[in-house]
Amino acid sequence: MIDDITVGTSGTLVKRIELEDCTERGDYRIFATPDLVLLLELTAIEALAPHLPPTQSSVGTRVDIAHTAATLLGQTVTCTATVTEVDRRRVVFEITANDGIDDVVAGTHERFIVDLDKFGSRLAEKAAAVGS
Repeated sequence: MIDDITVGTSGTLVKRIELEDCTERGDYRIFATPDLVLLLELTAIEALAPHLPPTQSSVGTRVDIAHTAATLLGQTVTCTATVTEVDRRRVVFEITANDGIDDVVAGTHERFIVDLDKFGSRLAEKAAAVGS
């Protein structure tokens, strides 16, 4: 099914900004950049989900964004991830987000498709090394 991932494949998530998503600046609570990055990653994961079998997933490897406008507590952000490049298991997305008033982010995000068994084995080895 990975062959179904092509340039133009996209996903969209809509999120209402809650208190736990915010940082405080002056008298205002605004959408924090780390939480915005999480939203864009979740959006890219959503775009890939219909194209991956249960034995595969994806991991984020690069984020390059400009967070260009503040979003207030209570606003709704619409984030879209659109595939711009596919190179075997490497997938690059254009990321955009808008809060109904401003474009709040633009940039790129890269993910790699992983086989869960192989990835899990590597994590188990690392966990064993950390535990010793």
